[in-house]
Amino acid sequence: MVLQFIISCLYFFLPAYFTNMSAPIAKRLGILNFLDKAVDSNKKFFGQPILGFHKTWRGVIFGTITGMIIALFQSFLYRLSFFQKISLLNYRKINIFYFGFLISFGAILGDLFFAFIKRRLKMEPGAKFLPFDQTNYVISDALILTPIFKIDISVWILLFFLTLLLHIIVNYLGYWLGVSKNKW
Repeated sequence: MVLQFIISCLYFFLPAYFTNMSAPIAKRLGILNFLDKAVDSNKKFFGQPILGFHKTWRGVIFGTITGMIIALFQSFLYRLSFFQKISLLNYRKINIFYFGFLISFGAILGDLFFAFIKRRLKMEPGAKFLPFDQTNYVISDALILTPIFKIDISVWILLFFLTLLLHIIVNYLGYWLGVSKNKW
C-alpha cells in the first residue's frame, strides 16, 4: 500500500520532473537556440538581476511543451488497468491539456520565483539554496494544482521529500558519470 502510494505520487508528478530536466537538455542539444534569451531581458531590480541570464525563454517554452507531452502520454496510458491503479487522477475526466499546462508551467514558475529570491539574496546562479533549488517546483505546483484538482496534502509532503532525495541521488550519479560538473 505504501509502495503503491509512492509510485502513484511519482507517476503523477512525471510531467513536472520532465519539465524540470528539459531546459538543460535543450541547451545541451542546441534545441530552440533562437529562444536562448533571458526571460528578464537582463534587466536589474535594485542593482541585481531580476532572474538572471540563465533563465531563458527556451527553458520556459521547451519545458512547458515537454511536460504537456508527458501528461498527454499519461492520458494515453490511462487506458491500461495498471496505470489506472497507480494514477492519482482520472485522466478521462480532466482536460489533459489544461492539467499538462498547469503542472508544467507551475514547475517553471516555481523555478523562476526562487531564482528571483536567490538574486535578492545576492546568490549566484547555481549557488546552493537548500532545499528550494531541489523542490521549488513541488511547492509551486502544490499551490497551483491543489485547489483545482483537489490533491491531498500528503501527496505534496511525500513529493517534497522524495524530490529532494531523488535530486541528490541523480546529481551525484551525474557527477560520477561525468555528465554534470557539480555534485549537487
